[in-house]
Amino acid sequence: MTTSLPPRAGRRCHNALNPLHSTLYFSPDLDREFGALGLTDPAAMRLAARSAPLGAVGAGTVAATFYNYKAELLAQHLPGVWETASPAAVLDARLRTADATLRRLLGEEAVASPEMAEAAGLALRAAEACTRHARPLYSANADLPVPEEPHLAYWHAATLLREHRGDGHLAALLSAGLDPVEALASHTATGKGMAPRWVLGTRGWRRADWEAARDRLRERGLLDADGELTEAGGRLREELEETTDRLDAAPYQHLGAAGVERLTELGRGFLIAAAGAGAFPGDLVGKG
Repeated sequence: MTTSLPPRAGRRCHNALNPLHSTLYFSPDLDREFGALGLTDPAAMRLAARSAPLGAVGAGTVAATFYNYKAELLAQHLPGVWETASPAAVLDARLRTADATLRRLLGEEAVASPEMAEAAGLALRAAEACTRHARPLYSANADLPVPEEPHLAYWHAATLLREHRGDGHLAALLSAGLDPVEALASHTATGKGMAPRWVLGTRGWRRADWEAARDRLRERGLLDADGELTEAGGRLREELEETTDRLDAAPYQHLGAAGVERLTELGRGFLIAAAGAGAFPGDLVGKG
């Protein structure tokens, strides 16, 4: 079905679901499960966890599909990581991590609740309308089986919706002429992106790369002398999100206004519980 939605309804729903997927990357359960496979480097673990649906890919494929990682960092780990653990083994470990993480953060009662089963059903229904063309990360995840347990089905569906929106967002970044570091720096300047130390610590860029990108944004009139977004910079970031909304509209139109509202409500409840249980580092988001 298709129906008109309130402005930004799909974006609000995404913002409720996406972080629960992301709990995986900050979870001690990931270190344990991937350590058992012989993967102990934090960067290698997290790169493998997200790229495993693509198969035993190399640095070039991941640079293209992840967009904002430095190629040299990727080449340190890919494709070599697959010599230690196959993509199939990593996918199994990823699902075990999601299971352990959600049980720890949300509790057994929430995991087994009717609300969790309802959220999984709604999210999977939305994902029925996702499209594969020009969506490599979504499409690769869509080839994976849907887990039977509702909390894992919910995590899987959140992953599908996250990657579908993310693939579209890359097209918007390209259209806006933002390179990987410029995209990161301008997002951080909104106050909603990762703090610089997290960007530099996980994406492979150096402080000199960051400052050079900020200089280029200043030359375009997008950042001011203090590194804050100018009016033009704020407008560009909002245009990026609006373009992404348009490219990502189909799943939420398919689910319908009432379904999107209910899924957002349920997703926010789970997210608040997870955040309250320490799912994310306290200094993850911010300008400093």
